[in-house]
Amino acid sequence: MLYLFFKVFFRLEIRNGHLVPKEGGVIIASNHTSYLDPPLIGVSIKRRPTFIAKSSLFKIPILGSIIKAYSIGVKKNSPTPSTIKKALKVLSSGGALVIFPEGGRSPDGNLREIKRGIGLIGALSNVPIVPAYIRGAHRALPVGARIPKFVKLSIIFGMPITRHTGETDEEYERRLTEEIYLSLKNLSQTVNSPPRR
Repeated sequence: MLYLFFKVFFRLEIRNGHLVPKEGGVIIASNHTSYLDPPLIGVSIKRRPTFIAKSSLFKIPILGSIIKAYSIGVKKNSPTPSTIKKALKVLSSGGALVIFPEGGRSPDGNLREIKRGIGLIGALSNVPIVPAYIRGAHRALPVGARIPKFVKLSIIFGMPITRHTGETDEEYERRLTEEIYLSLKNLSQTVNSPPRR
């Protein structure tokens, strides 16, 4: 139902959806510019996602209970040992975990610095990390806006990032933050091509 809403009103285009594993633990690392981003990812992958989200969002009337049902709460964008433990449990049980590694919505739509939390979770979990770039959400519902504009939305998935043979946790954690940023940057510059589910 939600997929049809995005398809009809926002002409949603999903590219490289086949790069998201259909089973097994996986982290999806996406840019974040709008409140539309979580549901967009939710309808773009063929599995039930769990999000790492600000626990303050749980207090929103009605919507907060829905967000909480699909999320692991984090305070002030700084994952605690409890948050990391819950995230690892989702991944070890074969779940799909969605992380917005910039730590919050970008007010100007530009990609921001990647926080180290995703590198830590990635190194501890050893699951593939699939970058995802959402295009158009900043124009559709930017920070501070309440009413969306019906503009075209696209989500582009990138090649999964995995650990190199012999790479230590520290080395992998550091490389992850760099590679996620570069991958999202490259995806943002992807030229138009036929979508593939």
